Amino acid sequence: MEKHKVHEGLLACMMFAALMVACASGHAASYYVAKGGDDAADGLAPERAWRSLARVNRAALEPGDAVLFRRGNRWRGQLRPQSGQAGAPIRYGAYGEGSKPELLGSVTKDDPDDWRALGDNLWIAGEATRGGMDGPGLLAQDDFAEGTGGWNLHHEAGASARLSHQSGCAALEIRQAGTAPHHIQFYSKPFALKEGALYVVAARIRASETCTVEAPAIIKSGAPWTRYARGLGLASFGLGPQRRDVRIRYLATMSAEDGRINFLLGKGLASGITLEVGRVQVHEIGSAEDLFARDVGNIIFDGGPHCGVKVWVKDDLDRQDEYWYDEENCSLVVYSEENPAERYDSIECALRDHIIEQGNRSHIVYEDLTLLYGGAHGIGGGWTHHITVRRCDFGFIGGGDQRGGEHTVRFGNGVEFWGAAHDCLVEGCRFWEIYDAAMTNQSSGPATPQYNITYRNNLVWNSEYSFEYWNRPEASETHHIYFEHNTCVNAGFGWGHAQRPDPSGRHLCFYTSPARDHDIYVRNNIFYEAAPVGNAFYAPMWPREQIDRLVMDHNCWYQSEGNMASVAGEKFPMAAFGSYRERYHKEPHSFVGKPGLVDFTRRDFHLLPDSPCIDAGSPSERSVDFDGVTVPQGRAPDIGAYEYVAK
Repeated sequence: MEKHKVHEGLLACMMFAALMVACASGHAASYYVAKGGDDAADGLAPERAWRSLARVNRAALEPGDAVLFRRGNRWRGQLRPQSGQAGAPIRYGAYGEGSKPELLGSVTKDDPDDWRALGDNLWIAGEATRGGMDGPGLLAQDDFAEGTGGWNLHHEAGASARLSHQSGCAALEIRQAGTAPHHIQFYSKPFALKEGALYVVAARIRASETCTVEAPAIIKSGAPWTRYARGLGLASFGLGPQRRDVRIRYLATMSAEDGRINFLLGKGLASGITLEVGRVQVHEIGSAEDLFARDVGNIIFDGGPHCGVKVWVKDDLDRQDEYWYDEENCSLVVYSEENPAERYDSIECALRDHIIEQGNRSHIVYEDLTLLYGGAHGIGGGWTHHITVRRCDFGFIGGGDQRGGEHTVRFGNGVEFWGAAHDCLVEGCRFWEIYDAAMTNQSSGPATPQYNITYRNNLVWNSEYSFEYWNRPEASETHHIYFEHNTCVNAGFGWGHAQRPDPSGRHLCFYTSPARDHDIYVRNNIFYEAAPVGNAFYAPMWPREQIDRLVMDHNCWYQSEGNMASVAGEKFPMAAFGSYRERYHKEPHSFVGKPGLVDFTRRDFHLLPDSPCIDAGSPSERSVDFDGVTVPQGRAPDIGAYEYVAK
């Protein structure tokens, strides 16, 4: 009897859940976005379309809703999607006729008036339009020569601090450190901000002992303590007995009259440390349209393939199209023998932002979108699940400075699943000219699960890596990762290869990955050519037992120069493929040889009638190929993203 009641209860819960999904789907709405639209409209029909990404980002979407961008249109900026729910994802797609809608992570500087000559063939774009740091600031009190009346100190949860006025400075003595940053706060009186404006917070400060302080936030001066601006520079900075001048940039994400500068000091400072703050100034320096709010990861001239070459020091600018990003002044300086906008018809400056920022989101579908000219990831953000990326294009992605300041590490992937990620699918997409990896799942812990992630039917060319994977530390786990039926061509032949400190070129790039792993499948792929200095298959630090757990078969490999595989400390050129296969008891049905593709120069990667990849694949879960052709067309599936169709 009790068992029967449990079953009845479970059935009732399942019926309720199904009803909720049905209700969500039944009330799903489609919102339209077009360049000729109006953000004041309701967006519920093409003739009442919204206009901007900003309107899309602030929409109150419900599970099952769709946001459809008009084909043939383009938008600049960042898309910040919202989560759906099981059975009712939120879909971002396309409507109308023509080419896929484009989301661009760049600003354009193709008007000669965008550039000013500095002399010696140097040209600057993105100069402050509000007078920079000159003139009065926005705070009622921005120095402490006469006292600290314009600032306040708050402490809670057992933490304590004392604010005093000493020698023209605000002195903050940490008497008892907290366990969370907000346990001690030092904050200004309110000031006004404008959405889309760029601000600089400049502070002169020192500490009695060496310590690290979080960059201040710009927040609402009261509950619910909303963040009004996004920091664009240092996330934290080091202090010591010597005074330091710190400048941090912010982009206002909304307009408000009650913003405040808020230092969070509860966790980073030990008991007994005293901070001396000489001044804190806030200046509006321009708009995001005028300045380069983020690092410029790449400059794409005339749509590519020609790109700018990044240097880290202004004095190194001495060759055509080299450029330097002035982090302090949000400007771009380019070496050119003439005005860059007179030399080129199109100049796209890729900013260091993900084009789609999906951190902590789930149950989303992206379809039929083109993402171009981003200086970070095409789609990025950690801790995601139930994400589908289908029939999307990614071009000229990455190259931005990952950390800023003195750390000069460039990065950028087409689609990245960072941190905990599961139940994700990337299929039918095209990737080209990606600074790092076209597709990747990776994490640095602390104990991260990654599972049920599939990459299939994708086309990749001229990217440094086609697929990158690693997961750390040992407490993490990876399983059921599928890289299948992809056509990967010319790894390391892209714009970023020669600019990298580590030029490589790898189709499979498996860095040290001590996480527990099993059921990682690499099957039915074409891997054609990797840069001679690289390796088509790169896992040199993986131990033999980890290589043994990889399931690899029915792949076509071609690597005319250098080593085709570098695994477990051993290297194998293409001529030694048999030795590699015998040594590792792997890939019994894989082969080496040219895959027989129609036309590399036109990026036509369909199979020729005599391709050895025809009928050479193994059965998989895919039912159609990149073009939507039913699989198989012959005795067995073909290798690669395309199924051969006899004329």
